[in-house]
Amino acid sequence: MMSVSTGGKLRIGVYLAHPRPGSFNHAIFDAVVEELRGRGATVLAHDLCAEGFTPLLSADETGTVEAAARAHDAQVALHRTEVATCDAMVFVHPNWWGMPPAVLAGWVQRVLAPGVAYKLGTAEGEPAGLLKAGRALVLNTSDTPADREESEFGDPLQRIWTACVLPYVGVSDVRRVVFRTVTDSADEDRLAWLVHARQQAAALLA
Repeated sequence: MMSVSTGGKLRIGVYLAHPRPGSFNHAIFDAVVEELRGRGATVLAHDLCAEGFTPLLSADETGTVEAAARAHDAQVALHRTEVATCDAMVFVHPNWWGMPPAVLAGWVQRVLAPGVAYKLGTAEGEPAGLLKAGRALVLNTSDTPADREESEFGDPLQRIWTACVLPYVGVSDVRRVVFRTVTDSADEDRLAWLVHARQQAAALLA
């Protein structure tokens, strides 16, 4: 069950990782932000590329847990503060080589740091998630047909988000939708996908 933030409004972090303005990923991002705000949520919207988020870990951030937990610049500090308050998160990005774009991979590594998003050294010997966000939605675009994605590659993005990242930081309800294939898609397909993205975003508030 999701927790409700002070004032009764859910706080949703929405993160876009695509460098080209006007991309379909931008259209998804804009539609999701508009839908959530229209439904009364407090939306923390970040276009990571436009904001110039620096994905590279510093040497200090790869040291001790205490060092990793210290924010080394104001931008990272802001994101860490915000993500700790989120009731849910949305990630919008393309499938590039079976991975998120580098800016989002760096965001995960720098923002979801030990001592911030999870803790080590528990009595059970397993890491424990620290985030309050109970739900997350991942919206991907892809040019690989679904059957080939599964048979040849095993859908690595599914494993990254639903096994490696989000459950590790305490998110128990991870939803993912893939819009494919994008490059050769018709306008009516894209309009339908935007409606579906809005519906999936609205469902986070249920």
